[in-house]
Amino acid sequence: MLDKLLIEVLACPEDKGSLLYFEDENILYNPRLKRAYEIRDGIPIMLIDESHQVDEEEHKRLTEKATSGKAVETLNSH
Repeated sequence: MLDKLLIEVLACPEDKGSLLYFEDENILYNPRLKRAYEIRDGIPIMLIDESHQVDEEEHKRLTEKATSGKAVETLNSH
């Protein structure tokens, strides 16, 4: 699990917007760009070159999962 303070400050390196944190999948996801960033050994890999594009099916799955409350939005101090 990522530290709460880290979740509050993490932003996408490409568009500087918030990300969706899926603890159970060890990823941070930018639904605007359909780009996922891995978390390895508790460390977010926030390099655009190391991220991967998500196809439409995966995007839909992740956004539905987030809508159901199974993700935490970064840059959110709540």
